[in-house]
Parts: sequence; C-alpha cells; structure tokens
Amino acid sequence: MSESAAHTTGPRSGEDTRTAVTVLVALGANLVIALAKAIGGVFTGSPALLSEAAHSVADSLNEVFLLASLKRSKRAPDAQHPFGYGKERYFWALLAAVGIFVMGGCFSFFQGAEALQSGSSEDHTGYLVGLAVLGVALIAEGSSLVRALIQVRGNARKAGHGMLAEIRAGSDPTLRTVLAEDSTACLGVVFALLGMWLHMITGDGVYEAVASFLIGALLVYVAYRLAMESRGRLIGEAIDPAQRREIRHFLDEQPEIDTVTTLLTMRLGTESTLVAARIDLVAGLDSEEVEEVLVRVKTKMAEVWPHADQIFLDVTDASAKDRARARRDLKALDEAVAADADAEGSRS
Repeated sequence: MSESAAHTTGPRSGEDTRTAVTVLVALGANLVIALAKAIGGVFTGSPALLSEAAHSVADSLNEVFLLASLKRSKRAPDAQHPFGYGKERYFWALLAAVGIFVMGGCFSFFQGAEALQSGSSEDHTGYLVGLAVLGVALIAEGSSLVRALIQVRGNARKAGHGMLAEIRAGSDPTLRTVLAEDSTACLGVVFALLGMWLHMITGDGVYEAVASFLIGALLVYVAYRLAMESRGRLIGEAIDPAQRREIRHFLDEQPEIDTVTTLLTMRLGTESTLVAARIDLVAGLDSEEVEEVLVRVKTKMAEVWPHADQIFLDVTDASAKDRARARRDLKALDEAVAADADAEGSRS
C-alpha cells in the first residue's frame, strides 16, 4: 500500500468521518431552520427574519460543498495530480465562502435597504411567530455549534493545546467553515431577535433594518476571513514555523549533514505536506553511503511527521553565501516561533 493510501484509511479517515457527521448535523439543522425562517418571514414580513432565512439557505448550500470536498479530496494521486487531491478541501471551502458572501451577506443588505425604504409593520401575532421561529432556530443552531465545538475540543486534546489554539491552527478547512457558519448563525439569530423585539416595543421598523445590515456585515466579514484562509492554502502555504523549526533542527542534528542551506514546505492537504531541503553532506561519503543516509533520513522524518508524505532531499555543495543565508533563515525562523508564542501568551 502506498503512503498516501495508508493515510486515507488510517486516523485521518476516522477524523473525516467525524467531520462528515458534523457537517450532516449542520446541514439538517440549517434545512429545517431555513424553511421555518422563510415561512415565518413571509408570514410576518420581517426583513430580519428573511435575512436569516437567506443566511440558512446559504449555509445549507455550503454544507453540500463541504461534503463534496470530503469525498473528492480522498482521491488517489494520478498522472495529472501526482501530489493527490488534498487541496480540493480548500477549493470547496473557498466556494462556501463565496456562497456566504453572495447568498447571505448581499441578500441581508438588500433586505435592510428594502425595510428602510418601504417600512415594515407586523401585528402582535406576527411578532410572536417571528420570535418563536428565531428562538427555535437559536436552539437548533446552538446544538450544531456544540457538536462542532466537541470535535474541535477532541482535536485540541490530541494536539496538546487549547481550543482557541486549535481553532486558529486547525488544518481542516471543512471543520473550520462549519464552526464559522454555526457561530455566525447563532450571532445572526441574536441580531434578528433584538431587531424584532425592539421593533415590537417601539413600533419603529428601522431596528429590523439595522439587524439585517448587521447580519449582512457579519456574513461578509466571515466570508472574507474564510476566503483569505482558503486563498493562502490554494496558492501554497508553508506549515507553521514551529514545525518548520523542528524539521530544520532534526536535519541539522544528523551527523552526515553539514549544512541545511534551504528548507521549503507546503501544505498539500489536511494530512499531506511537501518538504524539500537542500543539504550539504560532510566530506568523505561515497555514493552508496549518500544513498543510505538519504533513505534513513527520509524514513525517520516520515515516522516523526506522518503528514510529511512528500519528502525531497537535494544534495548540494554549500558556498559561503549559502551558509550565511542558512544562518539568516534559521534566525528568522526562531524569531517567527517566538513571535507566535508571544501572541499565544497574550491571547490566553
């Protein structure tokens, strides 16, 4: 069995199954909620409720995208895609972000503008229906959010850090997108509840229009953040500085390696990473010894970092300029790790 196939049927497969269940729970909740919000919005004429209905429809479509990404990213490498299809996760997450922006954010702004221009009024029954629908939606969205948070907590425990660190560093865009959608959905429902409640007690429909604008702004912001994260991964993003430094130190510690002149990494998927290094070996090794060193080093790296399934070591003669650049790169890497640690400490 190839190493990539082993990853597909190993721990990552179980994690993907849990993620699929999380997405399905969110999809089921959003479909029911979208229907309830749409019916309630038409019945009451509430722009905030209609904005939330569009939000839930967008989330439902996005969950379909995310389910597609889970399946398509598992395809085996082929001649056209020798590094596999792991980046499918990032592509479909980008489409989900576009869906949040267009179907959720833009429609919410439209509803808010319509409410300001035409005004809106609801009878007492309409208020009660709208508030009841939003209350049920908050419970359902909250249940889906709890499911996503439970999975994030489990991942954080495995990684040995806190939940906030896992949310920021999590490599699975599918889970991150579901978590962002559910969190945004709960906050959006709160905005709609406040807007409808203030409309009810004051009789001024501007509060619901403001609620629609707030929901739209929230969705646009979340869509932007998700899109930027997916963009970085699609273009080609290095693994975090701490892991790069670990790999660099491992290579430096090998007795046969004199200098690591260049270390390049790139995420190829949630559990697939390309590692390419130019190394200068100590003098006196014959060709057979060089081959044995390279095989041993790559085998050990794959054991220590299972996600590094594409490892390339290029043996080169390091010049004085190369050695100086290598020292600068290592210093910059140490500074990046220290900066991340300081930022983590300030946030905690």
